[in-house]
Amino acid sequence: MKFSDIPGQEQVKARLRSMVDSDRIPHAFVLEGPAGSGKFALARALAQYIHCTHRTPDGEPCGRCPACVQHQSFSHIDTLYSFPVIKNGRQTAISDDYLTEFKDFLGESPFMDFNLWLGKLGNINAQPHMYVEEGAELLRRLGFMTRSSRYKIVLMWLPERLNEETANKLLKLVEEPTGDTVFIMTSDNPRAILPTIYSRTQRIAVPRYSDADVALYLVGKGISPANAADAARVAQGNMNLALRLATGDEENATFFDLFVRLMRLAYARKVGELREWSVEVAGLGRETEIKFIDYCCRMTRESFITHLHVDTLLSMSDAENAFVQKFFPFINEKNVEDIVALFDRSRRDIIANANAKIVFFDVAVKIIMYIRRK
Repeated sequence: MKFSDIPGQEQVKARLRSMVDSDRIPHAFVLEGPAGSGKFALARALAQYIHCTHRTPDGEPCGRCPACVQHQSFSHIDTLYSFPVIKNGRQTAISDDYLTEFKDFLGESPFMDFNLWLGKLGNINAQPHMYVEEGAELLRRLGFMTRSSRYKIVLMWLPERLNEETANKLLKLVEEPTGDTVFIMTSDNPRAILPTIYSRTQRIAVPRYSDADVALYLVGKGISPANAADAARVAQGNMNLALRLATGDEENATFFDLFVRLMRLAYARKVGELREWSVEVAGLGRETEIKFIDYCCRMTRESFITHLHVDTLLSMSDAENAFVQKFFPFINEKNVEDIVALFDRSRRDIIANANAKIVFFDVAVKIIMYIRRK
């Protein structure tokens, strides 16, 4: 992975290059920012740039030296990958158990689409983590001397999914690092990283992509300029979501259908059908349920903002916009805060492993009361 393979993020790239060129590489740092902003691609490019033996004058890994060739095949001997996995019936689970799947995933999804990773793991309802065995394995492997490079590099995707015991095992490495080890972590939610780990890292913010950057990338992938612009506007900087939208994302269509049905059935007070709706949503699986709740929050926001009649503030597909133009009077200053708070509570409950059928039926019943406030 070269920096030039990654769209945008020029300021972040310049900072990363500068760290290497000035030989001031932090022993542990976190690239943090929203999902779909290219953080792990930047981490991969940085690792290759560190290991490259013939960097180009314009600040790129050469792509031809042995180190670059090994990075391009995900096989560099001094580069370790650490990422969330599932036990899937095993007593223990570490990243190396899924290394083949992860390499395939990196090739298919440079912006690290978490949905695709769940599919690679073979369980879309799972909540992957980095278990205590992962910490022990990293400690073991990092105990070896480097074999071809000055630095051993750990590329860690989503350190917020380290459980506490695992994080505590790694704490000594981060707190008292050896001179030849660099941890490059990429996080979608840095607030969830164990504070004892996070406080000992240098943080580099990776901003969301601009709509222009997203649209330009999509056009380069063969998407028509009109469809690219629409997808970029809705995706709000998330390159993964933009790619799904531009290529006909089934999940987004499902979320739209479920949201529309919720609001229509709630307005009509069809409690029996809402119970069936809650059972259907509960069958999506926990990770997808959380994303659906986030979608409901977004559509509630879009409906409320429509009252301002400022189209540039809206980020919806044509189908979503057509619905909201008729629906928006039902989301107003008398109910919008309660509705958003309701979705927020349901999100917390689902994360806490509450019974999804009960949670979503409770949402549906309360929407019946809120939606008629005018």
